[in-house]
Formats: sequence, C-alpha cells, structure tokens
Amino acid sequence: MQELPHHYHVSAKAAPEGTVTLEGNDVPALETTPPKEFGGPGGHWSPEALLVGAVTDCFILTFRAIARASRLDWTALECSTEGKLERIDRVTRFTELTVTAHLNVPADTDADKAKQLLEKAEANCLVSNSLNSTIHLHATVDQAG
Repeated sequence: MQELPHHYHVSAKAAPEGTVTLEGNDVPALETTPPKEFGGPGGHWSPEALLVGAVTDCFILTFRAIARASRLDWTALECSTEGKLERIDRVTRFTELTVTAHLNVPADTDADKAKQLLEKAEANCLVSNSLNSTIHLHATVDQAG
C-alpha cells in the first residue's frame, strides 16, 4: 500500500437531460441517472446504488486483505448490502446499511475465526467508516465437506 494520504479524482459531464458520465483515471467511463425512486428512468447506476455498491465492494476487498494476513483459507464470499434512505430533520440521507455476507470455507477451517474476520472486515471498511450511517452485519460461514 502507498503511504497516506491517497487522493482520488472523478470528473463528470452532463447535458440538461440524459445520463451523467463519470470519468476517472484508468477506469472505463460510467453512465448514471437518478434512480426510479427519484423519478429517474432506471437502467443505469445511480449515486445511491453506487454508494451502497461501494460499501459492498469495500467490505469484500477488506475481507480479502484481512483473510490473507490471517492466513484464512476460503473458497467464496457472497455479499449484498441494503441501504435505508430516510428524511430526518429535513435532510435526506442513508441512515442504515445492512451488509449480508455468506462465506464458504474448507471443512477443516475454524468457522469462529472466519466469522471474526468477517466482523473485522466490517469494522475496518474505509467506505462504511466514512459514512454517517449505522452499519449492521449479518454474517454466516459454511464449511464444505
């Protein structure tokens, strides 16, 4: 890992109607629209879905790093996140994010250790730690065999 601080830059282009195009260094452009819940057409990523997706992605990438450092063998991780958007004190924001993680490990793996590492990943996810939302983790571990 490079020394901190890290800097990330994304730019956007838009016309009065249609998609917004996000561009970043060395990544494909991404088209977004408002979600259907805000009167958008759907069919594209929205800022809301990107935020929830960033939590999901960061959780998995954080778990990978922690599992590697802890020498935990695992075979698959499925993860989904649900974000709850509410209006509180005239401010619309995500108030809760619920991460559901299902980890598959080999039969000889310590399932308690695996679950602890999932919890550690949730506690160390830099994206969710950057948000003013309550984070819930529902984690299960299945052993093959």
